[in-house]
Amino acid sequence: MDGPLLVLDPRDGAPIGVRLVDGVRRGILGGLLAPGDPVPSTRALAAELGVSRSSVVAAYEQLAGEGYLELRQGAPTRVARLVVEPEASAPSLSPSPSPVAGPSDRTGPEAPRGDEPPLLRIDLLPGIPSTARIDERAWRSAWRRAAAAPIPRSSPPRAGLAGLRVEIADHLRQARGVGCTSDDLVVTAGTSDALGLLGAALLELARDDGGAGGAPPVVAVEHPGYPSARRLLERRGLVIAPLPVDADGLDLDALRRMPRPPQAVMVTPSHQYPLGGRLPVASRLELIDWARATGALIIEDDYDSEFRHLGAPLPALASLDRLGAAGGRTGPGTERSSERTVLVGSFSKVLTPWLRLGYLVLPADPALRAAVLRIRADEPCPVAGPAQEAMRVFLASGALRRHIAATRRDYAHRRRMVQSVLGELPGAPLSGLDGGLHAVVGLHDAEASAAIVARLAEEGVGVAPLADYSAVPGERPGGIVFGYAGVGDALLGEGLARIRAALVDTLAPGRRE
Repeated sequence: MDGPLLVLDPRDGAPIGVRLVDGVRRGILGGLLAPGDPVPSTRALAAELGVSRSSVVAAYEQLAGEGYLELRQGAPTRVARLVVEPEASAPSLSPSPSPVAGPSDRTGPEAPRGDEPPLLRIDLLPGIPSTARIDERAWRSAWRRAAAAPIPRSSPPRAGLAGLRVEIADHLRQARGVGCTSDDLVVTAGTSDALGLLGAALLELARDDGGAGGAPPVVAVEHPGYPSARRLLERRGLVIAPLPVDADGLDLDALRRMPRPPQAVMVTPSHQYPLGGRLPVASRLELIDWARATGALIIEDDYDSEFRHLGAPLPALASLDRLGAAGGRTGPGTERSSERTVLVGSFSKVLTPWLRLGYLVLPADPALRAAVLRIRADEPCPVAGPAQEAMRVFLASGALRRHIAATRRDYAHRRRMVQSVLGELPGAPLSGLDGGLHAVVGLHDAEASAAIVARLAEEGVGVAPLADYSAVPGERPGGIVFGYAGVGDALLGEGLARIRAALVDTLAPGRRE
């Protein structure tokens, strides 16, 4: 652009950071800068205005969080698009707002599937992370190195590339305190592939064992909970047994009251999906003790545990299980051969579901591991070798750790926005915000919730009804579920205002604030 980006009035007594943010924001909204235009580097603007570079860096970061700027490692900072065109559908790593998509496009814990949705201008459906902070230089470098590697004549190893498994194990030790090795890991094409693999293994082990009169294995699941996982396991031929959750997560008393122990129980202990409860350490240890006593498998879905906004992170179930931490014992029955927890993870929430890459961390159970690898031999891993190698390079560069640190700050800021707009509505309690990328507004009436979802969809705002997460036919809890991570502040602010208006009209008809 010609001329200065902004001029600071020395008579303005506002802090320098506030004046910088307001000046650039006015320039963008006033048309001085168009979407895609580069802005001066932080060093150049600081020199031009006679201010510290750190002030400009902080201002640019705030504007990026608000959705006005696109910050890219190794690339010029540019003005972001503030409006999504309906026809925008090409996949990219561009920052929010995201391309138009409906619930059927989601993978992992997310909005349930439905009919073809309307076009969404503000996509707040759960399950969408932000890609704005991905280090594009490291990302492109990783794919260039993967493409430049010699082309093997064989398929990738059944468990995945050894180098990638080493890097994932290192990531889990640092991020989640799980003391695993590459031998414990199996690379998967995301969570759905991991659960399908586990379901097939449970069926095979049940046939080999011949127990329960040849009946299919039973998997206990949370209610409400992850709908795609239930459907996937049912398609594999397993029986689903819904169990209620309370404010902390899975109701362990309900699990113990089951007439026969299930062969497995699937839980989201770090951030119950979708209600957001966090299973206390004492309950985690009780669950491990129960699994060891019954021989059941714990399937721990660790889908968004990297993003903890309130309270210290709790150890993963897999970590406690491996430590033999049930009651702090170290004697017989607590060695690794007694482990019962398999951790399911993916990079869908920390990077992007576009990658379709995840992993299983298997316990020291030779029969389970052998079954998983036998099935993988017949159903080869759908993650291509070059994608595995690119992810190995990306992890080794440290780019993922930097990305998580940056997005954690962005998500915490957007979480505060959600609280400020929706946190004090009588009759509509806000929950699920202690961690992760989504929130829940509780309502008494499922029909009213569905009407709110429909109204918002007509206004171009995508949210999901809590009733669609029910695991019990006929039980339809009231409430709505929405994500706040995948859009910038400008669109998020408008979306939250529309959600609040719909809630106010529903809870107090005729009253508008």
